[in-house]
Amino acid sequence: MQPPDSAADIRDVNIRYHDGAAADYDAKWGIDWGDVGSDQVLGKVRRALGRELPAFGRSLEIGAGTGYFSLHLLRAGVVAEASCTDISQGMIDALQANAQRLGLTVDAQVAEAERLPFPDASFDLVLGHAVLHHLPDLEAAFAEFHRVLKPGGVLVFAGEPSRTGDRLATVPKVTATALAPLWRRAMRASPARPGQSDGGAANHELERHVDVHAFTPGQLDDLARTAGFDDVRITGEELLANWFGWTNRALESTAVPEEIPNAWRQYAFRGYLALKGLDERLLEGRLPAGIFYNLLLSARRP
Repeated sequence: MQPPDSAADIRDVNIRYHDGAAADYDAKWGIDWGDVGSDQVLGKVRRALGRELPAFGRSLEIGAGTGYFSLHLLRAGVVAEASCTDISQGMIDALQANAQRLGLTVDAQVAEAERLPFPDASFDLVLGHAVLHHLPDLEAAFAEFHRVLKPGGVLVFAGEPSRTGDRLATVPKVTATALAPLWRRAMRASPARPGQSDGGAANHELERHVDVHAFTPGQLDDLARTAGFDDVRITGEELLANWFGWTNRALESTAVPEEIPNAWRQYAFRGYLALKGLDERLLEGRLPAGIFYNLLLSARRP
């Protein structure tokens, strides 16, 4: 498949990939709906803002996927009312199923970030996680975020790949791929079928075409300020945890999931959390934001 070369192609590839991946998305990424997941979501929003979490009235999540951020924010009482958009109907269906299972009510609909179906000044908070790098027209999207926020409203995006961090992450990925046969032998796990966790081999082929941006902190800052935001804050998160996590994720992606021992999963999970805590205590705020894997953005509409 040729890489998408137009905005329409980028949207089409993202719709097809995320529709195909929706059913297994939570399992693939280890999304947790308990206390661990809540701590992760609230911690990311708190670090993006650089302060304790306020209470928001009405929120809008862009590219909400299966609802990980909005549903946790609703459960924690950080937002009183949540709306969610995604270009994938499959993801919206999965989000609604998660909301129903958790006993939550959320307005979820298919929509493009560059053309939001909401009136001006509708929301107190606009947020997203790992979505900006999928959008073909970032300038139009940021203009929409500004338009639908109330004056004084807050913008928060987390989980956006930094350009340098993304390049550094190729090292553990390549290393893990080379070691995967030995690792599977040690785990007594069979090789996975191509695309097993992505909705099949055809859908798996789409995955490498859905990410169209990796950012420098300056680029995110410029996008927000050009759209009219102020109090722009860009920070980084996950360095050691990222290298550890990508190594393990790359290894695990090569094996049949049901055959990976629980002891390994516990090691990978606890090790990731330990290194994430080390990143937060010792590295974040002391090293340049651009070398971390993820960038976080917060800003305010005047």
